[in-house]
Amino acid sequence: MLTLYHAPQSRSGSIVWLLEELGASYELKFVDIGGAGGAPEEYRAIHPHKKVPAVVHDGVTITERAAICAYLADVFPGAGLAPPIGDRRRGPYLSWLVYNDAVIDPVLGAKFLGWQYDKRGVSFGAFDDMVENLERTLSRTPYLTGDDFTAADLLVAGDVNIAVRFTKLIPATPAISGFLTRTQSREAFKRAMVKGRAR
Repeated sequence: MLTLYHAPQSRSGSIVWLLEELGASYELKFVDIGGAGGAPEEYRAIHPHKKVPAVVHDGVTITERAAICAYLADVFPGAGLAPPIGDRRRGPYLSWLVYNDAVIDPVLGAKFLGWQYDKRGVSFGAFDDMVENLERTLSRTPYLTGDDFTAADLLVAGDVNIAVRFTKLIPATPAISGFLTRTQSREAFKRAMVKGRAR
């Protein structure tokens, strides 16, 4: 049994997309995060900070998007979303999964909120360095680790799409725009956009 705890128009949309890519059978449980105190207090039993997403698979709870992607892509290897152990792309793939949650998401949040900080004093570094890294990587290859789409592309595309098309924090360069077009033309993405909004 696989259950995803999800809130529409939140970071958990990436995991709806992941599950559609995997072709997995899953239950979608909507979490109301819009109240004054965020999600209901009883949801803390699933996620300690009452955040989405969280996945429960056969009684095991997995939180944090990078961990969920790594776990589920390995549990469903037939979908081909994770380079296997021993593949030269495995290390870069894992690096991009973690980079999204540890660098891309925090620097986008800091930029959006107008925070001023010394990049040497924070683990996630500078916004401009992150954008340059994306641009350099996607100018060389169609996807983050080469020619094949992985769960890392899905996760990064979710955050970058918001930053390019909605908040306008990241410039829509040909390399970055092309990446978004390639990833979001996938049928699983289209299905996820419908399912993630449904209640």
